[in-house]
Amino acid sequence: MHEWIIAMLVISSMLIIRDMAKTILAARTLSNGEVNALYEDHPQKERVEKYAKSFQKLAETYYGMPYRKDYLSNAQVEKIFQKVHKQMCENCHQRDVCWKQNRNQTYQSAYQLIRSIESGQEEQIRRSKGQWLGQCTRSQQFYQETSREFFQEKQNLIWNNKMIENRLAVAEQLTEISNMMQMVADDLYDIIQPDEEFADEMRKKLKKHGILMKNVWILDKEEEKKQLYLTIRTRSGQCISLSEVAAVVSEVCDCAMTASSESRCTLNSEYHAVHFVESVKYQVLHGVAKVTREKERVSGDNFSCSFEEEGQFLMCLSDGMGSGIEACKESEAVVELIEQFIDSGFSRETAARLVNSSLLLQGNDGMFSTMDICTVDLYTGICNFLKAGASTTFIKRDHWVEAISSTSLAVGLVQQIDYETTSRKLYSGDFLIMVTDGVLDALPLGQEEKTMKEIIMQVHSLSPKELGRGILDRVLGYCDYKARDDMTVLVAGLWKNRR
Repeated sequence: MHEWIIAMLVISSMLIIRDMAKTILAARTLSNGEVNALYEDHPQKERVEKYAKSFQKLAETYYGMPYRKDYLSNAQVEKIFQKVHKQMCENCHQRDVCWKQNRNQTYQSAYQLIRSIESGQEEQIRRSKGQWLGQCTRSQQFYQETSREFFQEKQNLIWNNKMIENRLAVAEQLTEISNMMQMVADDLYDIIQPDEEFADEMRKKLKKHGILMKNVWILDKEEEKKQLYLTIRTRSGQCISLSEVAAVVSEVCDCAMTASSESRCTLNSEYHAVHFVESVKYQVLHGVAKVTREKERVSGDNFSCSFEEEGQFLMCLSDGMGSGIEACKESEAVVELIEQFIDSGFSRETAARLVNSSLLLQGNDGMFSTMDICTVDLYTGICNFLKAGASTTFIKRDHWVEAISSTSLAVGLVQQIDYETTSRKLYSGDFLIMVTDGVLDALPLGQEEKTMKEIIMQVHSLSPKELGRGILDRVLGYCDYKARDDMTVLVAGLWKNRR
């Protein structure tokens, strides 16, 4: 099942890439007016949207299937009853008395016996058995056979519920794929060619610096940062760094521009499409301090820090349940999936839901981990938090510390993921401090957050790595430097760019 979902993701990506290529190649042969008309009502856009609708329709099919049941239906009880009746009563010499003269009373007693077994309450079972004892000479055998048939039917119910949960997990992934494809379809056709005046100015300015421009495209989206795609090369076989090209592009665009992270470092005599984006206003440095639980060789904590598209900095921290290699595998799977989904363009909430459904689809009992995600917008300084079973995160600013807490459950536990989100505005010089449960659990009971705030204020280092080490060292002092659980302190510092 899980492999099937991955295969569909790959196929979807291939279809999208194919349609993107067709659109761009077709657009190169058209004038500006024709390009605008092309993007307003393009058949390839309609095709991508059809793909999205198909996946959504398939998801709705899964959603429309039966939902899980916590109790046996009347039909299932009747099935148990018929099996026991055939086994125990058909050859009994008193069957005429029970099933002809006292049919209603016998049926009601048998029904109550099955439901009492289902309840699991000893007193209720005892009363039902006592009632049955007074009217059946083989009451003990009848009870044992009824119990056996009940638990067999109950096991079938458990397996059916598991299949239903898997179907819902698949439906959720299909829905997210549909949403992503629709978003790609919308974004793709926001790429337009600028007016001739802008293109001529860009071409002339680049030519003065030994750069030839073949095409220029603009990603035109409201409330989005400026983005350009230039098809350019150098002349006379020289090589020019993209930072020099970015300086020229910035002059024409009247704002600071830089080559995107996936672009090449230098430009040569061959034409290349280079993506330029508006420069971010903030920069981030990060560091980590870790210690493994005593007598364990591998930490159950895993983390990730990365710069994503559109000026986003991602921090992800996960604590696998327990410690050792199994906990490490669980948290590692969570971190890797979060990275992959967010890097593919999914939102934090969508990534969290997909990770949760992925863990449920794996079907490993007890496989669950905390999920702690921070994404910082390096244009605005806005930090978004998403927590699922995660420990408290702290923000340090000058002589003040704020705690961001959560009471949600870990991922992989329930079908509908339980997570909490919030946002904070960060300023130059602020520090984000993420920790796992092992850090706070080492502090005095009932005063964990208060004590942690005091510890953070005691460490004055401006290096994120040294700040994390100083915090972890002071925390270990509260437990005689004996780690009773894995401990991780992940720190990121935010500073405003000077330019």
